[in-house]
Amino acid sequence: MTDTARRTSEDVVVEVTAWLDENWDPELTVGEWWERLGTSGWAVPTWPEESFGKGLSREDGNRVARAIADHGALGPPGGLGLLLAGPTIYTHGTDEQKQRYLPDIVTGKKAWCQLFSEPGAGSDLAGLQTRAVKDGDEWVVNGQKVWTSGGQAADLGMLLARTDPDVPKHSGISYFAFEMLQDGVEVRPLREMTGRALFNEVFVTDARVADDACIGGVNNGWAVANTTLAFERAGLGAGGGNAAGGAAVPGTVAGNLTKRAGDFVTRRDRSGAPGMFANAERLLTELAKGNGKLADPTVRQDLAQLHTLNEIARMTNLRQKALKATGADIPGVGNIAKLSMSRILRLSRDLGLRILGPVGTLHAYTPDDREALDKATGNPFAGIVTEMALFSPGPSIYGGTDEIQHNIIGERVLGLPKEPNNDKTTPFRDLPKNG
Repeated sequence: MTDTARRTSEDVVVEVTAWLDENWDPELTVGEWWERLGTSGWAVPTWPEESFGKGLSREDGNRVARAIADHGALGPPGGLGLLLAGPTIYTHGTDEQKQRYLPDIVTGKKAWCQLFSEPGAGSDLAGLQTRAVKDGDEWVVNGQKVWTSGGQAADLGMLLARTDPDVPKHSGISYFAFEMLQDGVEVRPLREMTGRALFNEVFVTDARVADDACIGGVNNGWAVANTTLAFERAGLGAGGGNAAGGAAVPGTVAGNLTKRAGDFVTRRDRSGAPGMFANAERLLTELAKGNGKLADPTVRQDLAQLHTLNEIARMTNLRQKALKATGADIPGVGNIAKLSMSRILRLSRDLGLRILGPVGTLHAYTPDDREALDKATGNPFAGIVTEMALFSPGPSIYGGTDEIQHNIIGERVLGLPKEPNNDKTTPFRDLPKNG
């Protein structure tokens, strides 16, 4: 039995707390602190030990995150490096690629974005048309990506490109670790109805990527991409969560690495993200008390439903953990978790606006406007609720739409027949293209 297996959850919390007592120093720069945290294994304790983690369960990983937050320390570097790129690389990458990319992910030195979706390839991701053509030891890339979260601050991108149009569309795709900071890459922000620009469109013109940056092998990108999507759905789904963190952004572009770590611990940005819904149940309960709506039977009923959905998600996560310990799992659990999250977000949106009443029709789009709105309404939570409402449709779309999740569960879990098509047999260049 390994040391990790013998650890109890209480042991894990004691261990990380003792480590924090010895190592946390708010006077360190963000880069210095993340170097300590990342190389210790506590930045991503759920990763394998050989990949800069501790080999802990997701539940114990959440306990570590809460312990870091409770200690008042800056949490690990957020973003798609830890959530998606790292797990995909330690699953499919060569030993050399793991050593090349993973240290800079866990220490926040490099930030990542996801270059998957295209204007004509969203739900039908395998229909992507971005091309990569071999040129010696490099590939020349041309194409357009869209809905690229964090693209404006990314050093690297998880790029899906078509490397062989003469085979069926799922078979001719490759997955690259793509340098964003090079000539031929243009990132344009997309303004959302929240007033923010969390997503971007990316134009790639004769940009280059090294052959040894191909993850999982040439033309095997669809299998690698499905690993990324599985981690994405699990990370975005209900039942998880990360209590630690701050407002520091990883990577060389944002410029946070040289700033004082302690300055980022208590900052909280009200920008739309799944994490802003993590405490929605508590927020809406307190808001209902303050607005005199807690006695409304429909509000009470929906608060109870919100609590129930969150508990079901939490219990599903615990059940999956127990099954994994025996070598089994819940079929389609990542897809189920993402659908559950979409349902929780819609309920939080509708309930929050009902509790706010007419104030829910007001929203601020700049920091100054948010300050003015808080002062005018006397309710500092109103802006958070309206931001949740405006952001809530997003998670039902990104990471694979709810309809895609239903299809995957129907076909891969329940064994229902797929819609008839010839995608698996016809060369991609001969298939009709969208738009």
